[in-house]
Amino acid sequence: MPQAYRHHTDAAQWWQMSSDPTPQPAAAGLTRPLSALARAVYLALALLFLGLGVLGAFLPVLPTTPFILLSAWAAARSSPRLLHWLEHHTAFGPMIRDWRRGGVVSRKAKWMSSGFMAASSAYLLWSGHPRWAAWTAMACMGGVALWLWQRPEHRIEPSTEDNTAAKPE
Repeated sequence: MPQAYRHHTDAAQWWQMSSDPTPQPAAAGLTRPLSALARAVYLALALLFLGLGVLGAFLPVLPTTPFILLSAWAAARSSPRLLHWLEHHTAFGPMIRDWRRGGVVSRKAKWMSSGFMAASSAYLLWSGHPRWAAWTAMACMGGVALWLWQRPEHRIEPSTEDNTAAKPE
């Protein structure tokens, strides 16, 4: 057995880890570490997505949140320092934390995204772009808007009173 896979091979430990559907940090020890090339690629992606996210804060046709989330995803695989910076940034941190808490998107972000998509749609229609291109882009934006407005705006915490599991007596 390769050295990277030697720990956590006890059957009882394996069953315990695999019966829990949530990812566990200990399970990360079962995989091989990323190569330097893979970490460099993930870091380059994290920086590219971060740059696009920052650019999206100033350009109405480019979204910010998806690029920041992608940047955090890539940074988690390449740079703990960049991930820490993103998670504790005053503008980006709340987006990342909300998304990790069940795909939460704030109402303000939904309205801003919808407004920018509407403005982009109007620009495409009146700017002289080919109609098929404008309608294709608008259909994509409409699909994104439908998906976006179906996302929760706050996380609903499970109540202990609603738990139907057997209670110890």
